[in-house]
Amino acid sequence: MFLVTFIITLLKYFGVISWISIYLTPVFSKFGLPGEASLAYVSGFFVNCYSAIAVITTLNMDVRSITILAVMVLCAHNIPMETAVQKKTGTSAIRMILVRTLSSLFLGWFLHKIMPGETMLTVAGAIETQSREFWPMMGTWALDTVKIAIPMVLLVYSLTVVQRLLAEFGVIRYIAKLLKPVMVFFGLPPKTAFLWIVANTLGLAYGAAVMIDEVKAGKISVKDVDLLNHHISVSHSNLEDLLLFTAIGGFLPWMLLSRWAVSLFWVWERRLEKKVGAK
Repeated sequence: MFLVTFIITLLKYFGVISWISIYLTPVFSKFGLPGEASLAYVSGFFVNCYSAIAVITTLNMDVRSITILAVMVLCAHNIPMETAVQKKTGTSAIRMILVRTLSSLFLGWFLHKIMPGETMLTVAGAIETQSREFWPMMGTWALDTVKIAIPMVLLVYSLTVVQRLLAEFGVIRYIAKLLKPVMVFFGLPPKTAFLWIVANTLGLAYGAAVMIDEVKAGKISVKDVDLLNHHISVSHSNLEDLLLFTAIGGFLPWMLLSRWAVSLFWVWERRLEKKVGAK
């Protein structure tokens, strides 16, 4: 986060952000977002949510814009690593990239159309020039970053401790048994409940080892995990990442429910596709 926010601050100082804004605002206006938001989206797409959050914190965006951008990033982030994980569990990498990217762009456009509030095509304070003194600007950057980093570190650490305790004492597997009706609703096989919890608490990157081991051990079939991958590709890490985006201004219900709806579509679409293919 420190590195990303530092780079963004320099880009703002030298006027690069204003240049990016001019050229990308027409594209991101389709999502009700200013051109500067593209930096957060691209950063999240290739790296992770932390890098996207780092960019967002340097921009003075309102709740509506942060929520839309957060949903787009939550659908499509850390693509190289997380796609590799899903490929190892038996799902096509190209398909996962397409599912996540299309979901991201669709939800950005759809939420812009239905969410209340006004479109934000400019970011106050995002366009900086060399007229601002450099060192005072660096001081402001350091102070603002520390203010955001401290609560984020405490949140992530606390969640990690809770997750480890739940796993150590077998609570997660017990909860998985209670979630079988939820799995049926989402179109997922009941036996995927444990991995669903892993993906929603640890995420794909951190939960990779657990997911791959379950598949290799034969505890879940490639067919079942393929359905699960279509769900968790756009809806995972719904504990840590959601709370982090909420902490910087995102509205949690929109961020969660919109992705659940899209994940529901992809699973049932995949079921229908396989049923038709089998005939």
